[in-house]
Amino acid sequence: MYEFLQYHVRDAMTVDPIAISPKAKLHEAEDLFEIHDFNGVPVVNDQRQLLGMLTKFDLLKAFRFDSHTLVPHYNAIMEQLVETVMTCDPVAVSPQLPLSRLLQKLVEMRTKSLPVIEEGNLLIGIISRQDVLKALRRSTVQREILTPRDRAS
Repeated sequence: MYEFLQYHVRDAMTVDPIAISPKAKLHEAEDLFEIHDFNGVPVVNDQRQLLGMLTKFDLLKAFRFDSHTLVPHYNAIMEQLVETVMTCDPVAVSPQLPLSRLLQKLVEMRTKSLPVIEEGNLLIGIISRQDVLKALRRSTVQREILTPRDRAS
């Protein structure tokens, strides 16, 4: 488990993740969620600079009832642009952030994934709860493999 303390976001993140344009339509995002079993997708411009995040929760918010629309029209709503419902200025992390600090952040925020950016807000990865759990398991398995050898020495 001590090995986990040496891991950084760059050691566990998904590199060059699928992203979507703010001008894409909500039905395109829904297709991405369905095909890849995503809960969220980064929203980027043509230079892959992070503009926001779109989650399944954001899609649900597009269907809110209000005084103008008692029954939302599914097809009309799904033609809206991603930028109309995305979360702007999302929390993002650096690839150098220790995984132990990321784990704390994910728990405190109750979020499933965070975009990973470098200078210029350039999207280089995404890190999820699942990625952190895999790193925890990997650090434990590696330690268990090393332990019998250490004893034999």
